[in-house]
Amino acid sequence: MPQAALIFGCCKVGSMKARFIRYMLQLHQRLWARPLLYCIVAVFASLLARAADYGALGALLPEITPDTIETLLTIISSSMLAVATFAVGSMIASYASASASATPRAFTLVLADDVSQTALSSFIGAFIFSIVSIVALKTGLYDRGGHFVLFILTLAIFAWVVLTFVRWVDNIARLGRLGTTIDKAEAAALASLKARRLMPFLGGVAKTSANTLQGTAAFSARIGYVQYIDIKALQHLAEEHDLRIMVDAMPGAFLAPGRPLAILDRPGDIDEKVAAKIADTFVIDGNRNFHDDPRFGLIVLSEIAARALSPAVNDHGTAIVITGRFVRLFAAWAEPMKKDEVTEEKYDRVIVPPLSLAEMFGDAFTAIARDGAGIVEVGIRLQKAFVSLSTLDCPGFHEQARRHSALALDRAKDRLSLEDDFARLQKIARLLT
Repeated sequence: MPQAALIFGCCKVGSMKARFIRYMLQLHQRLWARPLLYCIVAVFASLLARAADYGALGALLPEITPDTIETLLTIISSSMLAVATFAVGSMIASYASASASATPRAFTLVLADDVSQTALSSFIGAFIFSIVSIVALKTGLYDRGGHFVLFILTLAIFAWVVLTFVRWVDNIARLGRLGTTIDKAEAAALASLKARRLMPFLGGVAKTSANTLQGTAAFSARIGYVQYIDIKALQHLAEEHDLRIMVDAMPGAFLAPGRPLAILDRPGDIDEKVAAKIADTFVIDGNRNFHDDPRFGLIVLSEIAARALSPAVNDHGTAIVITGRFVRLFAAWAEPMKKDEVTEEKYDRVIVPPLSLAEMFGDAFTAIARDGAGIVEVGIRLQKAFVSLSTLDCPGFHEQARRHSALALDRAKDRLSLEDDFARLQKIARLLT
């Protein structure tokens, strides 16, 4: 392809908007984010009780002695810090277990567990609330109304902490277990697949053989994975400079030297400032994420199955379970959609390639077929999965199911020691013809 390469040499992470998007994508993976929010709320709640002292309502409220409130707050302050420390230790142990038993790529899913983050945030927030309230009590900040409201808040927070602790204990017993990690990986993959089904081309124009651009290739000096593309910003740039832009690196693609971000319908060079703005619309980081990358969830599940099939683990059942999860995920992808559910094209100057069904099948089934080739139980489940997927009324499914069924048979042919086992696989595979 004749191209005039544009090497974007800027070392910045990107534009302010791209940096904000990248930050928001990673915020739910930070343990400090939610506890910080709860601490801020706790401080405001403690000071909010002072508002009850203004107006005539405060004089009508029941009188609560400061000593009673201080006793309750002291109990909370002395226990919550120890409980929070215990919670952190338990969560770290669960994270290590998830990485060891499943795959390190699943760590972010366990780290983003809402129940654990809510529990830790509640414990720290209750501690901060008690400390701030004790200081306010000792300085005489509250009158009669403030004492009553603070007393009610203290009881409410105490009840909230107890309920949160009970819920968290039940959750921490499962967090980090292989089954829970598989559930989280499937849920993340399903959410990403459903989001892509609603916007298959991210709001742009579908790439076809008729509109494939041959022009200037736009590159980035950064090396890493594409996490997010601001299609709206690309549309504005295309309108402003009378361009058509074809995205070449979708979310999940690895950007290495020589891999273009996009192709422009312009021969020769364009202004470096325009080139830099185009590069800034791509959020690039060192790791893939589940949100805008449907294939990543399939890869993580496949890695879990591959580890289970390794000689060190020898857990065939997990591979069989994950094969069933893949059938469920692909069935959700193939489910017919109503016309009003699909987002129409909004950005007519941005051409976006579709998600490759062949690559999705490869991400899901290649590792299981390779590592489970010598295990007849895994082979039978795979062939039955391909038979099920071939019946789905979706373009390309029958073709991909037949292709991977044949590949799995070829792998199993040399690995299965008994001809009868291979014959069982062949019998199921014939149902695809």
